[in-house]
Amino acid sequence: MLRTSITRLPVRQVAIGALRVRAIASSATPHPATTIQNTISEVNVVPHHIQERDRRGIATSSSPLTRVDAVSTVPTMQGDWVLFHPVYTREEIKAVEVLHREAKTVSDKLAYGLVKFARWGYDFLSGYKHKPIPADAKMTLQQLRKEGYLLDEQGWLNRILFLESIAGVPGMVAATLRHLQSLRLMRRDSGWIHTCLEEAENERMHLMTFMSLRQPSLFFRAMILGAQGVFYNLFFFAYMISPKTCHRFVGHLEEEAVVTYTRCIQEMEAGRIPEWSDMPAPQIAIDYWRLPSDSKMLDVIYAVRSDETTHRFVNHSLANLNTNADVNPFAMREPDMHVKGKQIEFKRDESERYVQESHDIMVQRRKEVKEEKLSP
Repeated sequence: MLRTSITRLPVRQVAIGALRVRAIASSATPHPATTIQNTISEVNVVPHHIQERDRRGIATSSSPLTRVDAVSTVPTMQGDWVLFHPVYTREEIKAVEVLHREAKTVSDKLAYGLVKFARWGYDFLSGYKHKPIPADAKMTLQQLRKEGYLLDEQGWLNRILFLESIAGVPGMVAATLRHLQSLRLMRRDSGWIHTCLEEAENERMHLMTFMSLRQPSLFFRAMILGAQGVFYNLFFFAYMISPKTCHRFVGHLEEEAVVTYTRCIQEMEAGRIPEWSDMPAPQIAIDYWRLPSDSKMLDVIYAVRSDETTHRFVNHSLANLNTNADVNPFAMREPDMHVKGKQIEFKRDESERYVQESHDIMVQRRKEVKEEKLSP
């Protein structure tokens, strides 16, 4: 049903229409293009024959291209070189609700149980308790943090950096396996690969944003290396066995992410993370989410939570489909946050209607373009 709803258009027309529809659906405002001349003017490349050498005789250079940074290899150059991603209005970022999908089938219960176990394990190892503050408590902020009621700025950063370094794995694994399957079976993927890649990159951009606030220690990096290696391989084999269960797992994982960022927002608005109260938004976040130039760290957290809400909705919806035959309903456009923030998923029949709506929009847009060309 879903497949026949979208394959009425020739391949080339579907691709062109998808680009147009996604441009219409995105709420992003036009971003000033960075010209090649401007880019070149910011990079002062030193010729090889006049390069300086360090004490070991290794050639060095003052060029920004050789200055390696955790966020960017060229920290003086700004831009948005990324895949499609939503950009939210102020109304949209406030439309997010903390939701949970009840697990009904055995595979769904397994996925949810694994997420809860993973969260419990990480909370235990990191010492995170999130104990409710007693109503009659008369403790200072430092006392609340010392007693384990609140996390300090360092605790929040450690938690976010670790989680985001792992959260970027599932989308890349799914995209890799579906890409290889498409090559192996010599058939189209029906739009799943792009959505999975977009999710992986979106999570990576979250990591890059928070990396601009702190450089992790070698021990912290070693922990990420080990966790990523284990999780990547486990998820790789799991996705080969049951893609539906894996998407359900990610959907529940994103539910927990929405809870985490909602708590962070609540604590920031209550003044319990004063280090971030007036902190300007990192430039990488302003570029990525098209934020106003005077945005604060709170605006960044709101945007990140909206992204996690998108992943929650998309993965729960994909888990309701036939992963081998159905078209990805979000390949061409996505609902706005007033839908994704208040609804946990699309049922399969809702996805089918959404694909048909996308098809109708494409046909209408092609008709309008044709009429514009014919008009004098």
